[in-house]
Amino acid sequence: MVQQQGRSRVAPPLHVVISTGEVSGDLQGSFLVKALYRQAQSQGLSLQVSALGGQRMAAAGADLIADTTAIGSVGLFEAIPYILPTLKVQKRLKQRLEDIPADLFVFLDYMGPNLTLGQFLQKTYPVLPTAYYIAPQQWVWTFSQKDTQTLVEISDRMIAVFPQEAEYYRQFGAQVAYFGHPLVDDFADPPTRVTARQSLGLALEDTVITLLPASRHQEVKYVLPLMLAVAERLRQAIPQVQFLLPLSMGKLRSVIESQVTQSGINARVIEGDTRSAIAAADLVLNKSGTVNLEVALLNVPQVVIYRLNPLTARIAYYLLNFRVDYVSPVNLFVNKSIIPEFLQWQATVDNVTQTSLQILADEQTRSAILAGYQELREQMGQPGVCDRVATELLTFASESEGKA
Repeated sequence: MVQQQGRSRVAPPLHVVISTGEVSGDLQGSFLVKALYRQAQSQGLSLQVSALGGQRMAAAGADLIADTTAIGSVGLFEAIPYILPTLKVQKRLKQRLEDIPADLFVFLDYMGPNLTLGQFLQKTYPVLPTAYYIAPQQWVWTFSQKDTQTLVEISDRMIAVFPQEAEYYRQFGAQVAYFGHPLVDDFADPPTRVTARQSLGLALEDTVITLLPASRHQEVKYVLPLMLAVAERLRQAIPQVQFLLPLSMGKLRSVIESQVTQSGINARVIEGDTRSAIAAADLVLNKSGTVNLEVALLNVPQVVIYRLNPLTARIAYYLLNFRVDYVSPVNLFVNKSIIPEFLQWQATVDNVTQTSLQILADEQTRSAILAGYQELREQMGQPGVCDRVATELLTFASESEGKA
């Protein structure tokens, strides 16, 4: 068939590739994917999103290259088991880039793998526009400035989710934008304590403590046993207490349930309704991470604990001189202590139990935490963060395409 002269060719969709990992990356990636499609539609753009991520991103419309939610760790030795799986995933991504050239590559958190990918892209696709969204928290726990400089070098644009993060990367020459934290979009209308308890069949007068120990395999090993030991002490102090344990990863269910059974704690394991399990609680015992912000936005007091491999911790502390004031995003956002944190050697059963009992019993302590949450929310920005981020990324991709 002879093509008619003058017939216009349909331009291929704008192809955005996102690289992230772990449960929190999949969550934030899903928000971004939805916003990208919303903004592309409003601008009349045809869009295709490919991703390394998880099922949330796939449900949001991303073409999933590989599931990376179970590939992630914190620490030196903890990362070793994930080297080979990461290499396999990156091989699949590189094949995708050969098959469908990207118009924009977005790194989202997930520092180690994304650093490696960024350096590969610099060499192989030197004109491919790149952006880093939710940049690694180098401003909190960097051991050297080398990785920070590399992050800036592989990123044509950076979009920060903490004000201090934006200031930090600008000092290294990055072109950074800050629109607020994306979680505020997802918590515009959170469940109340009453509705959450009704949905879970809990009485309003019940004392409820929710345990959030793990989204990584290493946390099942180092954080969950401590949390269960604290739960047992709290049960002894408050015999009628009820424990909820929502799962962030279904793959961890069997090992978590096994430890819960061995502990003797009558904890109700919940899959698929984490938000209600948090909103229904009088107190959350929480591992450190983005979930700390989710608990704060649901207005529930929390105690944050974290443990690493003891050897990793000693190397970081004694050899790398790792010292930080805070690690929880809640405290980092306002640069002061809103919620108690217990890390490594301070994370003992006695310390966590005593603090938990104080929060449960002392109204002044609870009120101080809730007042801190209000200050936090004021600094996290107004809803619409993800759409502002998506608009920035699409504008950057379109402008770069026009220059190509």
